[in-house]
Amino acid sequence: MAKLSASATAKILEICDRYTDEKTPLMMILSDIQNEYGYIPLEVQELVSARTGISVAEIYGVVTFYSFFSLTPKGKYIVGCCLGTACYVKGAQQIIDKFSDVLGIKPGETSADGLFTLDALRCIGACGIAPAVSINGQVHPKMTVDKVKNIVDEIRAKEGAAA
Repeated sequence: MAKLSASATAKILEICDRYTDEKTPLMMILSDIQNEYGYIPLEVQELVSARTGISVAEIYGVVTFYSFFSLTPKGKYIVGCCLGTACYVKGAQQIIDKFSDVLGIKPGETSADGLFTLDALRCIGACGIAPAVSINGQVHPKMTVDKVKNIVDEIRAKEGAAA
């Protein structure tokens, strides 16, 4: 979406128009755009601003404040490593470090093949099964450093078979 196509522009404007009767439509508009495209780059924020009259500064503030929104494309698999207290005490830092090594990316980055995004999460509410890792919303309990490479290899094998 680096350069907005006519169809992407039309879709974004249609999303904006869905919420013209709402008093505070921004979160709904951004959520729909994030769900449709996976991220909300500056040119999309400018388009939303022009259509809604909401300043780009306000839109950017919302996009960067909420972790659900992203300024850059996310991978097909979002690997979220919980670093909340319970997970951290049980070795979560070593687990996210291992994912980082295996994937060749830092938290907040997406792999060059577009397959993985690595995220550091604060608490996913899975303290009883710590340390926990979420991959596309599926929680992997009691994660260990030894399991990381196998999980990544299984996903890559599945994607290789699907290609």
